[in-house]
Amino acid sequence: MAASPDTRRKSMLDGAAARAVAVLVALAAAVALAYLHRDDIRGSAAVASGGAPAGKADDPFSKCMTEHGAKIDQMVKDGVVQAAMAATFKDRAEGLCRASASGSTKAK
Repeated sequence: MAASPDTRRKSMLDGAAARAVAVLVALAAAVALAYLHRDDIRGSAAVASGGAPAGKADDPFSKCMTEHGAKIDQMVKDGVVQAAMAATFKDRAEGLCRASASGSTKAK
């Protein structure tokens, strides 16, 4: 005979306390991850909105993004490219500037 649901023994892991602990651990991990990548999160938002990336004014990445961003904005004003295409160009410029700022390629 099978045991009735009332007489079965419950595991500690099936309780509300265990679920609450699991939620707290997941929340703590998400907060720790956000804290560790806070500069990445803020920097990407500034670059995506068309602004200059966070950092020093003499930072090679900031200089590169400012230069390329101005060129792309001018192309939009001149009607050479559309706004949607400009966003793609800015994304690609960010990759180029990150690569050249890290020294993996030399920009001329």
